[in-house]
Amino acid sequence: MTQDGQRIAPDNERNRPSGGDESAGAAESTTAAPSAGEGGSAGILGRSADVRHVSLVILTLLAVLYTLHLAAEFFLPIVVAILLNLLLSPMVRLLRNHLHIPAPLGAGIVIVVLLGVVGFGASRLAPAASAWVARAPESIATLKRRIQPLRRPMEQVNRAAEQVEQATDMDKKTQEVEIKGPSLTQQVFGGTTALLSSGMVVIFLTYFLLASGELFLQKLVGVLPQLKDKKTAVHIVRETEAQVSVYLVVTTLINIGVGVATGVALALLGMPNAVLWGVVAAVLNFVPYVGGLVNTVILALAAFLTFEDIGRALMVPIVFTVINILEGNLITPWILGRRMRLNTVAVFVGLVFWWYLWGITGAILAVPIMATIKITCDHIAPLVPIGEFLAE
Repeated sequence: MTQDGQRIAPDNERNRPSGGDESAGAAESTTAAPSAGEGGSAGILGRSADVRHVSLVILTLLAVLYTLHLAAEFFLPIVVAILLNLLLSPMVRLLRNHLHIPAPLGAGIVIVVLLGVVGFGASRLAPAASAWVARAPESIATLKRRIQPLRRPMEQVNRAAEQVEQATDMDKKTQEVEIKGPSLTQQVFGGTTALLSSGMVVIFLTYFLLASGELFLQKLVGVLPQLKDKKTAVHIVRETEAQVSVYLVVTTLINIGVGVATGVALALLGMPNAVLWGVVAAVLNFVPYVGGLVNTVILALAAFLTFEDIGRALMVPIVFTVINILEGNLITPWILGRRMRLNTVAVFVGLVFWWYLWGITGAILAVPIMATIKITCDHIAPLVPIGEFLAE
């Protein structure tokens, strides 16, 4: 507005074409409209996604996955140490805030206590586990004899299949080639050496992460150039630490409860070494879906080796199945609520994927890794569809 009350038109109105040029102006504004939303979500592959862009993304993803699989001995200890840091960091903070113990000393106390508990448990369970391993040849023969009534229908089917195969391959001669693998000594001591070296890496890296506190977060915030990126990084790290640490602590306590319930139930059923089977149940319960099934099979085999009566032997896997169903469908959902609730199909596919990538350790780490991926995707606009897919 001027002093005499006349309105001054904005620059875009003063420069607007008149008459026949209005259509040109409309076309120009229509053409420029898409650029106004450049700051919004551009999707997973961006607005300029073409065949070349998509191909580069796919090749990069395949290269990352191949590197994770090929260098599993390097990445696995790091991931385990990070998760142990999330699990044990509340204890270090408790010692620092209430007992005024410095973080390096508190981290050392927590690590020493953890190693003491694990070492004591391993020393108490080692004789029972060694006895089962030593009895393996005899146990196999005993197991075959005791489950003979259950095997007869399958043996008849196998016998018929063998007869058909002999009839079709009567004139064929097959040359057998024996492939000699590594010796038992190489397998045992080679695997033990790798396990000890990985264990040392996990222990020291966990201590350094616990002792350093928020040093990693401070370095990450210092490296990022923009304030918006700094705030996003802090929010992702805080939420990931809160949710994953709560999940790990609660899941660990629940699995310990499953192990205690399994051990008590098996002791009441007269199963020897009930403590050993309780520990096995607690460890395998970290693997979603598959862990309970594998433990059921293990307990069934152990029960058939222990009891002559088939009915009494079947009670062992049945009781554990009841405990597993109660834990998976009532106790865990009631305690965790909707925290860390992921898509069931995505969890199962992720479980199989990480098992293929890193073995049984990858299966145990599958849910925390996927939860971390979901939290990260929820806070990065182009990756929001991935987080939505992983959600329940």
